[in-house]
Amino acid sequence: MTSSNVPELVLNPEQYVDQMSQILGLPIPPDCRPGVVDNIIRTAAIAQLVLEFALPTEIEAAPIFQP
Repeated sequence: MTSSNVPELVLNPEQYVDQMSQILGLPIPPDCRPGVVDNIIRTAAIAQLVLEFALPTEIEAAPIFQP
């Protein structure tokens, strides 16, 4: 676990790409697969940063997004 009590992301990117391809019925050409796997790895790293960002306990979700 990280210091903010967020569990570490355990991901097998190759397996994830294969499983999601099957579930979505979206074939990935063999020459494109390495790039898709690389993008999953990058996306997972970005998501981990977001998950690790500690929010104050008094924060409440807004019922309507207003930029």
